[in-house]
Amino acid sequence: MNKNELIGSVADSSGLSRNDATKAVEAVFDTITSTLSKGDEVRLVGFGTFSCAKRKASTGRNPRTGEPMTIKASTQPKFKAGKGLKDAVN
Repeated sequence: MNKNELIGSVADSSGLSRNDATKAVEAVFDTITSTLSKGDEVRLVGFGTFSCAKRKASTGRNPRTGEPMTIKASTQPKFKAGKGLKDAVN
């Protein structure tokens, strides 16, 4: 399912117009993104937790040449599925 299909499904299941469903889905994504960028986490009980993890700088190898290269430190978004989501999928 892609984003447009998600918006269509939200519109159908909620009775919202497609335009309102688009605004709702975009608002959820924007809120999660802004919260993670501040370093906070988003917990949705029964669904899962969005958080950020710090990755240290490391040394890797260029796959083409085999030369060593440094990989910069970064912050990576993570998602951990909650029990309700895991149970629904299994």
